[in-house]
Amino acid sequence: MSARMHGTPRGSTILFATLILATVATWGMGSLGVTGTWGVAILAAISFWKGAVVILDFMALRHAPLLWRAITMGWIIVVWALIAIAYIKGLAQ
Repeated sequence: MSARMHGTPRGSTILFATLILATVATWGMGSLGVTGTWGVAILAAISFWKGAVVILDFMALRHAPLLWRAITMGWIIVVWALIAIAYIKGLAQ
């Protein structure tokens, strides 16, 4: 396994620790009752970043062919677009 393709164990550990901290941060925001458009936007941005890290680094697609990256990142974009549409429609009611 090349370090260029899959990263280093140290880099993966740092990313994993950062993912854990991001999870704890979003849990803390939920526990504290952070609401409103900005709170939801921050939570969405953190979760989108977490998904991108998992896709690109832990699934080792960062250096994969463009088609694979486009499919996986496109999937996460579609999911978040649908969540955003549902949230905005919910605000309108």
